[in-house]
Amino acid sequence: MFDKVLIANRGEIALRIQRACKELGIATVAVHSTADADAMHVRLADESVCIGPPPANESYLNVPRLLAACEITGADAVHPGYGFLSENARFAEILEQHHITFIGPTSDHIKIMGDKIQAKETAIKLGIPVVPGSDGEIKSEAEAARVAKEMGFPVLVKAASGGGGRGMKLAKTAADLKNAVATAKAEAKAAFGDDAVYLEKYLTKPRHIEIQVFGDGRGNAIHLNERDCSLQRRHQKVFEEAPSPALNAAARAKIGKTVAEAMQKLKYRGAGTVEFLYEDGEFYFIEMNTRLQVEHPVTEMITGIDLVIEQIRIASGAPLSVRQEDIEINGHAIECRINAENPRTFAPSPGRITYWHPPGGLGVRVDSGVYQGYRIPPNYDSLIGKLIVHGKTRTECMMRLRRALSEFVIDGIDTTIPLFSELLQEPDIANGQYDIHWLEKFLDAEQ
Repeated sequence: MFDKVLIANRGEIALRIQRACKELGIATVAVHSTADADAMHVRLADESVCIGPPPANESYLNVPRLLAACEITGADAVHPGYGFLSENARFAEILEQHHITFIGPTSDHIKIMGDKIQAKETAIKLGIPVVPGSDGEIKSEAEAARVAKEMGFPVLVKAASGGGGRGMKLAKTAADLKNAVATAKAEAKAAFGDDAVYLEKYLTKPRHIEIQVFGDGRGNAIHLNERDCSLQRRHQKVFEEAPSPALNAAARAKIGKTVAEAMQKLKYRGAGTVEFLYEDGEFYFIEMNTRLQVEHPVTEMITGIDLVIEQIRIASGAPLSVRQEDIEINGHAIECRINAENPRTFAPSPGRITYWHPPGGLGVRVDSGVYQGYRIPPNYDSLIGKLIVHGKTRTECMMRLRRALSEFVIDGIDTTIPLFSELLQEPDIANGQYDIHWLEKFLDAEQ
């Protein structure tokens, strides 16, 4: 096991990792920008190192400063959390070269799955069903027109190196295609330094279903069932639940087995999430995230497995702590992402939290790194916490979530709490009958 882990992240995920390390008896190092000097993960860490000013490229994305922090503190492993450098293959390689363990998959697997075209090709080879689309990068307008005509409109133009909805454009007709390709390429170049794009068939009413996997890097891999992340705004998840109300036991077992066997063939190491669109009883691979997910707590709540501790164990060379036959679904869990945003306009709302009262009680969990008096900086993602609720059934879970939201008080800033309270009054949400377009249609109708 490791002696000291440097946490190359901030906010609630840094605190989450820190807690797992503490339970394993591992010393922790918090890194922080000057904007995060008073953050909770900094206050509770065994050691802390300031790595630069607020801009992420001068602090949390600055590899030389992170390496220096490792050397100064003697950290023998780095946990990247999610976002920032968590899916940066070069960062993983550099750590390996300095004999520091990257708590995550191999750099090769990060590279393969980080390129959406290569990831799709790999998925096909591994027997994972994929969304119909181009065989690879679209290199000309003529090729785009030909492929789109063969698939049939509407189609999605997607960045090969994309993520989070950036570099993704919808072309409903042939007339839309030229502008969609040009815009997607420009966005992809600006966001990822790579303007390669490809085409995928646009599904009209799919759900977003993802499968949590773990591998030991030696050919052993398991799945921990699915999460349903279909409530999204601009391709960003806002509400996740497990198990999915759209799947029956047979569909769940089939896709889980397919994905676990694929990860065994790949000899995947650590935590990963294979994401699908699900429509008319069919699964279509869209991407794989080679890291811990924001929504990992819902899986923890229904399986009883600490995913972060499992990550750390596997990175240290230990085998998987559970077998596939040990995994059982216990009840239902839902997560609401609490953002410092206006619940109507979604404008960011940084500032000082003047009052903080999180909910409690049986089956209620709040993952957050903020506290009363904390000032939310304007420099980073607006996620300030996650409310996760567990119940014996989905109905009990929904009732508990309504109660927890009514208790959750945050003053001084705007948050998305009122939006979730409103969503839970909607029959489609109560009945689990929604797709990835539902929330945007709901918000458009409200305006």
